[in-house]
Amino acid sequence: MTTVSRETHERLEHFADLLVQWNAKINLVSPRDIGQLWPRHIEDSLQLAELIPEGATITDLGSGGGFPGIILAIATGNPVTLIESDQRKCAFLREAGRICEAKVTVIAKRIEAASPPPADIITARALAPLNRLLEWARPLLKEDGFCLFLKGQKAQAELTEASADWHMSHSIIPSRTDPGGAIIKVSDFKRVV
Repeated sequence: MTTVSRETHERLEHFADLLVQWNAKINLVSPRDIGQLWPRHIEDSLQLAELIPEGATITDLGSGGGFPGIILAIATGNPVTLIESDQRKCAFLREAGRICEAKVTVIAKRIEAASPPPADIITARALAPLNRLLEWARPLLKEDGFCLFLKGQKAQAELTEASADWHMSHSIIPSRTDPGGAIIKVSDFKRVV
């Protein structure tokens, strides 16, 4: 389990309570996951916090129920831009940011249509194959920035497939919450010509 301050833990509990309330009306996480909200979603997202430098700007793609974007905003105190196309989820993200006093900006658009200022770090969780994530992330990332993508058991296969289309520096960090999962860290990436 990731160690956080008492204040951060309280803010994460406020977030979890709010998510449970809203989940009854809109599908933020699978109803069967509610009982496993902390280990499956919050802890999974929290493991990225220690990989993020203080003050780094973050853009989270396909933020959905706030994983990992809101969790990182709460845990790090860094500014996080959340990109989500579902208007109801955006309403939840705005409310969660307000209640949890997180520095978040919510962009209610498809990723391809969003144009926030370039970020130091791009994150995504359970969103799309690595190839597509890199396509979306490239224009949103600062030149010296990097991406942190939470992936499941197909992480290595996705990396192999993406290397056919992208030159990149990367590392695979084993997930602390999913024995078959990984965090793929990617930097210095550009399309193969």
